Amino acid sequence: MPTKIRLQRHGRKSYAFFHIVVADSRAPRDGKNIEKLGVYNPNTNPATIELDIDGALTWLENGAQPTDTCRAILSYKGVLYKKHLKGGVKKGAFSQEEADAKFEKWMNDKSSKIQTGADSIVKAKEKAKSEALKAEAAAKEALAAKIAAKNSPLAEEVEAATEETAEAAPEVEASTEEKPAE
Repeated sequence: MPTKIRLQRHGRKSYAFFHIVVADSRAPRDGKNIEKLGVYNPNTNPATIELDIDGALTWLENGAQPTDTCRAILSYKGVLYKKHLKGGVKKGAFSQEEADAKFEKWMNDKSSKIQTGADSIVKAKEKAKSEALKAEAAAKEALAAKIAAKNSPLAEEVEAATEETAEAAPEVEASTEEKPAE
């Protein structure tokens, strides 16, 4: 039976999450599966992936073919790297302990990179929020100053002066228009 490691869609419209399953390649996308290996939720940032690494490795060794998306997920979680190391142990290139040490080192490096990325996203959100609060405070202060200026007794005199200059401005514009016409 040709088996595939693929995604099975769940969730609601415009908010999908997926189960990573092993299924017969002839079965429908959301149809019967042989085994559920994990869950993939692309709606979170970074995407949440829960995967049974040993189960996926067993299915890969038994000939299951992952789809392109599942291959990327398996690579991201280190299943393909673990399969590669297991092949090196079978050939005698290094021992099982060395392979386990290499895999643990790779996993630690990968998790630190993921954590750094997640921290930078959180810092960017906090920075944007603080800048928005500063901009809002500045706008609030400007509005308060405008209201205070309008309510002060000198404001009436300033308004009267601006009205007089506004009335004089059209007269000046009219006189400048007549000169080129002459």
